[in-house]
Amino acid sequence: MSRLRLYSYWRSSASHRVRIALQLKGLEYDYVAVHLAAAGGQQYSAAYRALNPQSRVPALETPEGVLTQSLAIIEWLEETHPEPPLLPATAAARARVRALALLMVADVQPLQNTSVTSYLQERLHVDAAAIDTWRRDWVGRGLAALEAMLGRESAGDFCVGPRPTLADVCLLPQCASARRFGVDMNTWPRIARIEQACNALDAFRRAAPAQQPDAVR
Repeated sequence: MSRLRLYSYWRSSASHRVRIALQLKGLEYDYVAVHLAAAGGQQYSAAYRALNPQSRVPALETPEGVLTQSLAIIEWLEETHPEPPLLPATAAARARVRALALLMVADVQPLQNTSVTSYLQERLHVDAAAIDTWRRDWVGRGLAALEAMLGRESAGDFCVGPRPTLADVCLLPQCASARRFGVDMNTWPRIARIEQACNALDAFRRAAPAQQPDAVR
């Protein structure tokens, strides 16, 4: 197989990150929809578990095998297709970019995942209103911390510097999820400015959830 094949769900933040990176790199790929809710979740099918035993999206089928975990996939894209770069030239700047990205990927997004909220609802009997509060609270904490960090890092239109980096690739999907959960994004002007700059680029627009073939409109 020479063409990339992305296993994705339109509303998955992790899949959204990889789509942005693919678009920024100008890479063509086949889109394979994995519906996370239909029939109990297609990610749990035997066929998909053979690709990704973790039963999560995304997975990227490449000539070198199947890759999983969004940041690992994006790092592979960066190493195999280095232009345009998603990481800055200096070690210190790369560390800053990774810190911002990990704030979204490791600290915020896991707490809003369906697997977590389903456990809260089904095993701990937390009602829907409380789960909504849970999501908004944890997303808000993360975005507030990011806004403060951007006050030190952001000197251009994007999170770190004058062009999109891995930090922006991870921020935009979180902004989309925050809106879906009813978070007031006007609270954070630096994030709003960066989101606007990203959405002005074709790559980010093409990767948006509503533009995917499996999107529910």
